[in-house]
Amino acid sequence: MRSLIERNGGRATIAASLREVPLENNTAVFEFLDRLFADEFDVVIFMTGVGAKALLDVVETKLPREKFFEALQRCCIIVRGPKPTAVLREWGVRIDHRAPEPNTWRELLSLTDDGLTFPPTGRKTCSPKIAIQEYGLPSTELQAGLIERGASVFPVPVYRWELPTDTAPLEAAIRSVVASEFDVLLFTSAQQIRNVLEIAEQLGLCESFLTATQRCRIGSIGPTCSEAMREAGLHVDLEPSHPHMGHLVRETLGITN
Repeated sequence: MRSLIERNGGRATIAASLREVPLENNTAVFEFLDRLFADEFDVVIFMTGVGAKALLDVVETKLPREKFFEALQRCCIIVRGPKPTAVLREWGVRIDHRAPEPNTWRELLSLTDDGLTFPPTGRKTCSPKIAIQEYGLPSTELQAGLIERGASVFPVPVYRWELPTDTAPLEAAIRSVVASEFDVLLFTSAQQIRNVLEIAEQLGLCESFLTATQRCRIGSIGPTCSEAMREAGLHVDLEPSHPHMGHLVRETLGITN
């Protein structure tokens, strides 16, 4: 991100606002495995690349990855975006459906509305059993939408989001925003917003921070992030034409010239 900003003429301040922490209790993953090998799932949805890798790390404590991949191939495999797509291609696992941009839960629901094919037989079902590799926080909107459509849903959490171990850079960045030292703010996930405001609140600067952001151009990676920002009281000046870091940086910096 720093390199992208600097190549496009900006001066970057990078402040980590979250970290991914593996779940110590992996009972959900082991139950998922048991049910997968019992052919109890019609669909498996991979939401994130890092989550898919974390899931495999847990799986390999029980069995060889090849057996896991073979069992997955008996299901309809859906991926949310480019990062889990890259991971599954590296695994050599077939992908049946990929959510189109901007890769949110809404696009995933649209896939199910359009109809899913369940390999290898090509059969279809109106009430599929779906496992969802979760990421950070539960995808409650996706789960609710699938249940409304008659599916049964089994979430598989593999990590959670917490604050960075060292919050000093984030605290310094918040103070710099309040002091009007930035022209542009970039956010790449909804959870970032929540963590930034949590630290701002701890510093007694939440209201000052929100007021100061009105003087900045703000870029959001996509609709889910933008929704969280607006709920928190921040405005959004730009969502990139494609939900990728390069487009976010170039297009947000472009509107400040």
